[in-house]
Amino acid sequence: MDDVLSRLLERAWATYLNTSKDSRCLIALGGIPGSGKTTLSARLTAGLNVRHAATSLSGTPHIAAFIPMDGFHHTRAQLDAMPDPATAHARRGAEFTFDGAAFLRLVQRLKEPLTDTTPTLFAPSFDHALKDPKEDDISVERTHRIVVLEGNYLLLDKPPWSLASRLFSFKIFVSVSPELARARLVARHLAAGLAPTSAEADRRAVENDLPNGDEIVRLLIRDVDEIVESCEDGRWVD
Repeated sequence: MDDVLSRLLERAWATYLNTSKDSRCLIALGGIPGSGKTTLSARLTAGLNVRHAATSLSGTPHIAAFIPMDGFHHTRAQLDAMPDPATAHARRGAEFTFDGAAFLRLVQRLKEPLTDTTPTLFAPSFDHALKDPKEDDISVERTHRIVVLEGNYLLLDKPPWSLASRLFSFKIFVSVSPELARARLVARHLAAGLAPTSAEADRRAVENDLPNGDEIVRLLIRDVDEIVESCEDGRWVD
């Protein structure tokens, strides 16, 4: 485990230990497209569960759940119903193509006090084969005292995202150079079948993903707890 991930794990664990036992610790990782935030979030979630397993006597296997923001994409049918469907589809991934209000409602429910009767909560995932969200695909049990949330707009200083960010316990922004993000996005679009050629994949990155990234950086909330830089080899350094 690299030094930055180790430090984030220590801070996240300390934040959890300082969280009231009747509340969840919500950890948010934001960043521009291609920053590597999904990989980092998954590794952080796994590390928290390993830490819990090593210190817990309760027998609860996992204390941390992971919710990517991709499940809050508007469906293709919803994009079709927008005033300019062609632009909505072309710009899918921009802030206005996500259901921020639904995301806020989930975060508010995650922060409700925990009791013996707290129900299992469900979040949507994203089905890349169908290219649409899959409802109620990620479960958050009452025993999940930590929830790691990841996405482009989690730390955006704009409602409703900014309302959700006030409920986060630990906020991390993953920084990356535009050049590295662009190269990663081209490879991602080709692998996902979103573009048939490298030129088309690059056009998609330049015309949609990178402008979205500019907005994310410009409207980043001020009270971020950690800013880490994503490197080409997958490590994160200060």
